[in-house]
Amino acid sequence: MEGLLKIIEDNRSLFSKGQKRIADYIVHSYDEAAFMTAAKLGDTVGVSESTVVRFAYSLGLDGYPALQEALQELIRHRLTSVQRIRLAASIPQDEMLRTVLTSDMNNIRATIEMIDNDSFRGAINAILHARRIYVLGIRSAMSLAQFLTYYLDFVCDNVMFVNGAVQDIYERMVRLGPEDVCFGISFPRYSVRTIDAMRYAKAQGATVISLTDLPTSPSAAFADFTLCARSDMASFADSLVAPLSLINAIIAAIGLARQDEAYQHLTQLEQIWSAEGVYMTDPQSTGVEP
Repeated sequence: MEGLLKIIEDNRSLFSKGQKRIADYIVHSYDEAAFMTAAKLGDTVGVSESTVVRFAYSLGLDGYPALQEALQELIRHRLTSVQRIRLAASIPQDEMLRTVLTSDMNNIRATIEMIDNDSFRGAINAILHARRIYVLGIRSAMSLAQFLTYYLDFVCDNVMFVNGAVQDIYERMVRLGPEDVCFGISFPRYSVRTIDAMRYAKAQGATVISLTDLPTSPSAAFADFTLCARSDMASFADSLVAPLSLINAIIAAIGLARQDEAYQHLTQLEQIWSAEGVYMTDPQSTGVEP
């Protein structure tokens, strides 16, 4: 969305005096402008609300809401939790359910369109041939890393979940080398520890796979294969629906490539689960006498 600022600069000579005030404020303070109403922005720079609306149309946008959305997208990757709450405040309470579910569906659709199939195949091949697989996920990405680790462990040897304090991360990764894979998961606001660990993995000669939101994200800089999934949020919580869907695809592809191993391993596990009563044999029964 940096293109928005370029459009503003390219059209500066065509702006009226009032529109130039708006342009100057947005260019230098778009963090604040992103959360202002048209009336508030007008008051701040000393022009009318209608001038602000006309300014949005002059950029080729469909009114001020489109301008505000573009500004919010520009800063979305570094929004604080407080700013995310402000971002969601404009959604009416009775529309929240549909808005969030629709946003998640749109994230999956966008992920389908943006996924690089060559990178996906390369990542799968690297995982299949790795000596050890280090799955790295911190903070909100931890749940994704745990999910991937849990299922990869059914069909791959030496899968290691990496999460924790800085010293713990490097202690877990101390044996990492050129025959290994580091699968790093990082989404806005991008954990510094995750990026540093991926940098370390790259320096050790490991194959680095990045699951992130954009090809330009910080973690992609150290990746041999970058897998992108949209994570646009409708509230202060990260939307991990599309990343999880992509992880499901990875698990399915690995499982397909190792059907025999998966069958044998899962057959053993099913026997153990049955013997130990891990799962309910009759899901309709609560086990409680009436």
